[in-house]
Amino acid sequence: MTLRARAALTAAVAAVTVSVTVAGCGAVATWHPARSSTEAGSAINWRLCGSDARKINRQLPAGLEVHCGVVEVPQDWNTAKDGKAPDGKTFELSLMRVRSERQANRIGSLLLNPGGPGGSGVELAAHLSGRVPKLLERFDLIGFDPRGVGRSKPPVDCISTEDLDASFGYEPDPVSDAAYQGAVALYRRIAEGCEQKHGQTLSLYSTEQSARDIDAIRAAVGDEKLSYLGFSYGTLLGAVYANLFPRNIRAMVLDGAVDPQQSSVISSEGQARGFELAFSNFEKWCKANTGSCPIAPNPRAAVQSVMDTARRSPVKGPDGREATSGWVLTSVVLAMYSADYWEPFANSVALLRRGDATLTFVLADAYASRENGEYTNMFDAFNAINCVDSDQHPTVEDIRRLQSQWRAKYPLFGPALAIGLLNCAVWPAKKDPYPVGPATGSPPIVVVGTTGDPATPYESTAKLSNLLGTGTVVTWEGEGHTAYPETACIRNAVERYLIDLQKPAAGLTCPAS
Repeated sequence: MTLRARAALTAAVAAVTVSVTVAGCGAVATWHPARSSTEAGSAINWRLCGSDARKINRQLPAGLEVHCGVVEVPQDWNTAKDGKAPDGKTFELSLMRVRSERQANRIGSLLLNPGGPGGSGVELAAHLSGRVPKLLERFDLIGFDPRGVGRSKPPVDCISTEDLDASFGYEPDPVSDAAYQGAVALYRRIAEGCEQKHGQTLSLYSTEQSARDIDAIRAAVGDEKLSYLGFSYGTLLGAVYANLFPRNIRAMVLDGAVDPQQSSVISSEGQARGFELAFSNFEKWCKANTGSCPIAPNPRAAVQSVMDTARRSPVKGPDGREATSGWVLTSVVLAMYSADYWEPFANSVALLRRGDATLTFVLADAYASRENGEYTNMFDAFNAINCVDSDQHPTVEDIRRLQSQWRAKYPLFGPALAIGLLNCAVWPAKKDPYPVGPATGSPPIVVVGTTGDPATPYESTAKLSNLLGTGTVVTWEGEGHTAYPETACIRNAVERYLIDLQKPAAGLTCPAS
């Protein structure tokens, strides 16, 4: 989950009348570039857009100067010549630059990617800028929406609201053959709709193409060397860049490591295991904090009970949607991304047992990037990027077997993660696997891992570091997805490295709080 989703969730939870109090951040609004301004030495026509950054993050600090701009890149780098598209076909990548008015001894730009794939770097720049004053003293923060994502043009936008609602609400463990084939049919309909709308362009949203876009952005902002901070999928994007352009790197932090060598099956099973671990940690918290957890002493049984009830007689939410077992599990998944959501989640289950699905949908919609009945294009882009990145996906028949196996091993999350593999099993686009290998010739790359991370399990941290060959591991003994800038220990280690190029001590481990 991106920082945008965390902020939107915090605001939404605060708006719901339940026995939980959370301070609200900003919600997301449509981006409208403001008046133009240009800078000497910049290849980008920057436009003032501070008001739009404040719409994304209502708590944006004073004293920041915000500009937005566009970098044009070839649609296909394989046919590009001298960075230009001979056929004239290009993508426009949207950027947001946040600069402190107190900046001194400027190092350059720090490019940001929030993960996903499909997360908006523009929104990350707006949200993160309120939390990293030391970085803003020395860097321009630059968030970019990768090709096909968010405000970049043209976006991947091919899944209807109805089909997204159906996919999130669908039974997460379809046991009967008819129910399983219903899931297959839904994913096929989504894939065919995307093929009809985007055609051969679908094959151009690969991670390797995006990594080459990053080097174009680096050059466009005038940096000789790249400074980069990537979260979750952003670690894979960074690792591919490091393999392609190792000598163009100044500093790189990869937080929430993805192992580039893992197959989709191994990766999904790792997530199933990671989410089960996170839920076990939630159970321990619940039993130790019964005053804040109304579903103690057996939260797993409580969750299973509301899911079983949802299969028979789902509760309707405020907008008329039924809180099916799929929507309930989506709220569970969201809650595992951060311990900050454990108390609201426990309240949501208690409320659902009383016939109130309001908070369940607040949580689920935050994960789904759904607001006021509309979705961002995050999951459209997620499918396009994820499914084109590998030419080795399991078949529909393989997935049916995995569903049964993972149900036995990971009863709450395993079946749903197996079913999620159907996305790419039926995806029609030509595949474009990314290169895998060391970052030979690069400076040290910092790889940060969280021991309680469900989405990018901790064991991938050392694997990515070792693959790069120049990696150094920093461990956070915390809960949730990604670590920076959650604690002073993590902040100090990351910021000393990014600013002063001081590599963290070998084996650095930061406590949970």
